[in-house]
Formats: sequence, structure tokens, C-alpha cells
Amino acid sequence: MQLGMIGLGRMGANIVRRIMRDGHSAVVFDRDASVVEALVAEGAIGATSLADLAAKMETPRNVWIMVPAGAITQAVVDELGGLLTSGDAMIDGG
Repeated sequence: MQLGMIGLGRMGANIVRRIMRDGHSAVVFDRDASVVEALVAEGAIGATSLADLAAKMETPRNVWIMVPAGAITQAVVDELGGLLTSGDAMIDGG
């Protein structure tokens, strides 16, 4: 299984670590490139944008959004909605 994770704060980063520990793949994005780089060093696949995340994922895509509730979440959902295709899943974890 592969998971895309958007938002690599304490919860998002730890979910990524846990799924990688269990042998799964993760493609990760955060607007703070340093946290992306830290998880890449642990085995994740880094993305530089939402479009890059979608392009690097296997289909069907499973993308978990772990950003603060409110306008930022809606902005991510709106942009990501234009990048995903039928059969992909978007999970709002905030």
C-alpha cells in the first residue's frame, strides 16, 4: 500500500513513520521543505507540491490531509481535487 500525506506536523509525520515501519510506502508534502527532507531521510518519497505528490503516487491514490482545520484545509482539498482521478481517495484528517 502507498499513502500520500499532506501536512507533516507531529501527527502527520508519525503516521508516515508508522506506515513505513509496517512496510508501506509514503509520498509526503509539507510547505516546510525541511520536514519533507527529514522524512525522505527515513525512507519516504518527497514531493515539492501537491501536483508533484499526485504525480509520484501509484493509482489508485490514497491521500491523507493532515493540516489545520479551516481555510487551509479547504484550499488543499480544492487543489487536490483537480489532481486526483476516479477511484482515488482523499481523507481529511483535520
